Amino acid sequence: MSESANSYNASDITVLYGHEAIRKRPGMYVGSTTERGLHQAVFEVVGRAVNEVQADRATSVDVTLTPGGVSVVDDGPDVPVKAAGDTDASSLELLLTRLPAGWEPLGRNTAVMGLAVLGLCVTNALSSRLTAEVRREGTRWVQQYAHGVPVAPPTAAGPAADRGTTIAFWPDPDIFETVECSFSVLADRFRDLAFLNRCLTISLTDARHPGEPRSVRFRSPAGAQDFVAFLDTPTGSPVHPDIIGFEWEDPRMEGTAEVALRWCTSCEERVHGFANSRPTREGGTHVLGFRDGATNAVNAYVRKRRLRPTAHPDLSPEQICEGLTAIVSLKLDHPWFEGATGSMLGNPTVRPCVAEAVQKHLGNWLDSHPEQAAAVIDRIVQGTPGS
Repeated sequence: MSESANSYNASDITVLYGHEAIRKRPGMYVGSTTERGLHQAVFEVVGRAVNEVQADRATSVDVTLTPGGVSVVDDGPDVPVKAAGDTDASSLELLLTRLPAGWEPLGRNTAVMGLAVLGLCVTNALSSRLTAEVRREGTRWVQQYAHGVPVAPPTAAGPAADRGTTIAFWPDPDIFETVECSFSVLADRFRDLAFLNRCLTISLTDARHPGEPRSVRFRSPAGAQDFVAFLDTPTGSPVHPDIIGFEWEDPRMEGTAEVALRWCTSCEERVHGFANSRPTREGGTHVLGFRDGATNAVNAYVRKRRLRPTAHPDLSPEQICEGLTAIVSLKLDHPWFEGATGSMLGNPTVRPCVAEAVQKHLGNWLDSHPEQAAAVIDRIVQGTPGS
């Protein structure tokens, strides 16, 4: 092979910016071009609206599936449409066309719904068209986009009786294998969001089939305790009627936590972890800390009440968590997501903080509910071979 054939220099490098880079390598931003990637594009838009609620700037999010498209509406304080900073572009246009400077979530009130907090620009770039409507200061502003590029500046399109933002987009069929979202997949994710964020009201409407509309609305005043009750519905009978729930804030892990749990007659362990509303299906330091704390609390209670012979070893985490349904939801200022798909929480300070808090709160509950505690211990011991 000749020397010229092996040559490689700067002239062989193609630099892509903005929407071009996203459209060239969509999997880097939404994971894939399958239905899963399509849903991630939806979550990027919904995530912005949910974060408006988290920041107390909005109260509700409404998502509608339309033929080939999706509409997301929030009642937040809207997005400025005038030129921003030293650019000629409006704040709305910057939001829809520029990637954020960093990939890290922006504080404990940020709901991480996509692979990273990349925002509307990703969905815009992966859509054949997008319409942004901003209702602001009595005026309705509209801007159209095609393949991530603005067709024209924001235009005043009449009066507005309310405030808020509507993002309607049509995923590009030249990029995605399908542009038909799954109603059930989105509904399940939005239900979880409502369980994890008590302040949130979110609805999903399917308007793709005239004459057959369907709609669901989610709100969960009891948060994680409602989540446990929902998960327990199709399983065996609960061992104790109360769902144990507690919340706390710990500056050592720079965040807050909410935990709910209940033992059932089922043999299955179902401990679900979340960090900044993102499911951590591979677990992580918060789930490990929960298991540590629950194990320590139960064994301390058993030893204090002398419920097992002293010669017997302590109950193991596997024995204690059998039949347990639990939600461990953390909201951190700086969550570290690890694993191939970022579905594991890696913050090292989280494990001891969660373990300490769970041991304290669960131990107090066992002490103050002796009848229910007895039922829990009986359930654990009876499920322990050779006990």
